[in-house]
Amino acid sequence: MFEQEIEMEKRNSSIVPLLLILTLIVGVVGLSIFFVVQSRRVLASAEAGAVVAGILDAQGPITVRFQTGIVKGVEKPHDPHYRLLEKAGYVKIGKDTRDYKTPVSLTPKGEAFLAELTGVKKSKNKDGNDEYAIPLAQRKLVSIDKVVMQNSSRALVQYTWKWETNKAGDMFDAAGPAVKAFNTWDRSTLIDKYGAHFYHEAPPRVAQSLMKTEKGWQVATE
Repeated sequence: MFEQEIEMEKRNSSIVPLLLILTLIVGVVGLSIFFVVQSRRVLASAEAGAVVAGILDAQGPITVRFQTGIVKGVEKPHDPHYRLLEKAGYVKIGKDTRDYKTPVSLTPKGEAFLAELTGVKKSKNKDGNDEYAIPLAQRKLVSIDKVVMQNSSRALVQYTWKWETNKAGDMFDAAGPAVKAFNTWDRSTLIDKYGAHFYHEAPPRVAQSLMKTEKGWQVATE
């Protein structure tokens, strides 16, 4: 009886280390499999689309700014963006005063026009004038065309995007009748300074490098 108990203790003492070794082996194999799976994991088009859409949204809309009130000459009240708005019937530009200021007023048609737009920002400046920032167009994702994994944590995403315009953006379209009615110099000024653009041209294709971080996929910084 005593000999049997000793034999059982020997068996138990040999089984415990074996179980520990097996547990360690299973853990190492499982961890290895996890890292292999992670290294082979690709950036799905849907996930890439969400990241790219966020990048485009973060750039914000293209805007045009103007003032109403007694506008100083330094604010360029006779520049083509004011005249474009006047031609559309949205503002009225008065006669210059002797101290190089110009009265600009918003017409009833202009008030209705601004009320139709989403995202218009109105503020009062130090001169007591009303300042308006009108959104014209926002970048929007059309499609994710290709995702190329460069390594386990870096991907090159090729995508197509377009401009999504509102009524104001259509008016400031460089290929539209409102902008084309100006001379070459004024058209260039509208494009360079005041938000005019060929908004309805063919959607551009872009390649963007992304890298995987602790917070998910983000724009590659290096």
